[in-house]
Amino acid sequence: MVLGGCSDLKAGDSQGENIDTSKVSKAGEFPISKEKVTLKVMVKSPAYVEDFATNEMTKYLEEKTNVHIEWDVATEKSAPEKLNIMLGSGDYPDVILGFGVSNTQQLIYGSQGVFLPLNKLIEEYGIETKKMFKKAPYVKDMITAPDGNIYALPQVNECFHCSMSQKAWIYKPWLDKLGLKVPTTTDEFYEVLKAFKTQDPNGNGKADEIPMAGAALGSAVGIDQFLMNSFILNPVEGEKRLYLVDGKVTVPFDKPEWKEGLQYLHKLYSEGLIDAQSFTQDRTQFKQMGENPDAVILGVAAAQHNGIFTDFYGKSGRWLEYVTVPPLKGPKGVQVTPYRTSVGGGQFLITTTSKHPEAAFRLADFMYTEEMALRTDIGRPDKEWVWADKSEIGINGKPAIWKRIATLPTVQNVMWSQTGPSLRTSDFRLGEVADPKKPQEIILYNETKNNYEPYKQKTESFFPPPYFTNEQATELADLEKVITDYVKEMIARFVTGDANLDKDWDAYLQSLENMNLQRYIEINQAAYDAKDQKK
Repeated sequence: MVLGGCSDLKAGDSQGENIDTSKVSKAGEFPISKEKVTLKVMVKSPAYVEDFATNEMTKYLEEKTNVHIEWDVATEKSAPEKLNIMLGSGDYPDVILGFGVSNTQQLIYGSQGVFLPLNKLIEEYGIETKKMFKKAPYVKDMITAPDGNIYALPQVNECFHCSMSQKAWIYKPWLDKLGLKVPTTTDEFYEVLKAFKTQDPNGNGKADEIPMAGAALGSAVGIDQFLMNSFILNPVEGEKRLYLVDGKVTVPFDKPEWKEGLQYLHKLYSEGLIDAQSFTQDRTQFKQMGENPDAVILGVAAAQHNGIFTDFYGKSGRWLEYVTVPPLKGPKGVQVTPYRTSVGGGQFLITTTSKHPEAAFRLADFMYTEEMALRTDIGRPDKEWVWADKSEIGINGKPAIWKRIATLPTVQNVMWSQTGPSLRTSDFRLGEVADPKKPQEIILYNETKNNYEPYKQKTESFFPPPYFTNEQATELADLEKVITDYVKEMIARFVTGDANLDKDWDAYLQSLENMNLQRYIEINQAAYDAKDQKK
């Protein structure tokens, strides 16, 4: 969080709150301005974009809008520090682009008069923004601060399979060889893992099979993230594990059901069914395990998708042989799939010192069209993508919307590589023409649709990203890190047996209490209530 270096600007000092309609053309008309307008834009640049100043999408935007952009580029590594320094300096660009400025930063600096409230601009010029609010009705509430202002425009990317990411994948040929079915309960899962360990499913005469593994670093694929949802909802977003019960913020990791889940994981681990490297290895090491060259050794992988532990483009083709395991029904009937938000907030902010806020907003609003979504993520029309023919079918089995015809190299100077505001609804993403030769997205859609969506976390239990005051954020910063780090550490210790669940559980709960878990929950509750009361 960026909390320091607040400027002396006060709320209401904004130069941009009074809309000057004489400076730009009418909403929806181009160019945006008859006379060329220059905007200073500070951008967080992904490593995949060569140069924003000479980028082909930048040139297209400038020609379309008559708005010239002067870029101040921050690398991904330097971006947090650069944003902090800029906010403390009082010397602001017109636009802050692609930084993912947090809700808390928006509220703090917005209330101080650094960030321009966009409400009036949305009302006057937000043709595409209003369409976004209709297509994705939840977005407006999520980006509205407790004071009623919208300070930043988001990137909405409804990745269907990503929204239910806490999956597990099982090697189907092993099941077939051993005459087993995909398990549906925790008991069945245990029996399958035991068979993988003891019955030599890879047929090489060696006891080299790894029944189940995950990774701890580089991707959200921890062992607990799949299995604990058979005992209690475990929504792991940023390791926070927060959710709502009847409007009250809660966590799973201090509940008796959490202990029961840890007991089950410990049983698997103690019998050699969960690999010890799951608590230390990163994604690269995980993939080496999945792509072991001599023989298949990995039976079950906890991962968002099969490209995390195998190679989509490798010669083995092994990724095609793994299928998902639906959330397992636990001993008390719990069977749930956590849900993740698809809103990337804080992507486009206008500062109150901007002399051209209307032009800046018009530029951002234009980014929400379908064409611009494809230009910023895929590339140029007729070179990297085309609109689909009426006869073509999308990934979701419905009439297709667009078709990929070429793929850009990893580092390129054609598009912005998902930088800034854009709208890609689930229907739009899944409206890509299905390519049987590249079935990754088809597989991910079908596996998620069939095996996870039926068990999706209830909407009313989802804890939306909160807006904290400066005081709340300052107090929360230390609490959150200490608690989340401790919980993650103790998951590994309890599962591996380094800590004893029977002897050490009460001490674990006491440690959470000493770390002020209750205050941590209270702060999140207060932020949630402040927002909820404004609805």
